[in-house]
Amino acid sequence: MGYPGGLALSLLAEKGKPHFDLPRPLIHSKDLNFSFSGLKTAVLHLIRAQENLTDDIKANIAFAFQEAITDVLTKKCLHALDQKGLKQLVVSGGVGANKQLRQKLVSTFAQKNYEVFFPRLEFCTDNGAMIAFAGAMRLETSLKRDLAFSVKPRWQLA
Repeated sequence: MGYPGGLALSLLAEKGKPHFDLPRPLIHSKDLNFSFSGLKTAVLHLIRAQENLTDDIKANIAFAFQEAITDVLTKKCLHALDQKGLKQLVVSGGVGANKQLRQKLVSTFAQKNYEVFFPRLEFCTDNGAMIAFAGAMRLETSLKRDLAFSVKPRWQLA
């Protein structure tokens, strides 16, 4: 079996309990950057430290992993809105289907009188497919234009 997708991880996490504590990388940084590579490494070490990796332990690790990710994403979303003086957020793409993220954003935003909007679950699909479609539509309407651009592996999000 390959890496589980977001849905498989989310379903496994629903069976888990708060048993493990994992790091929340960059959660206290003042910028909007985030990275989960350190978190993934922590999960790998946690898995290797288990003498018997039972289904319950797997569920508890998935629960802790999902909690860490949703904590960071929620905090970064709040920080972004505060930086820009906004009070509304739209969550889209595959991550928008995660129940825990939805619940956490809704409850956290309600405390600050902020609003969060999500598409219906059937519209929370892989961003890659959406980007490919958008690219195809742009190409179709822009055939007479030069579409060349330079690649920058660390493009600024601003």
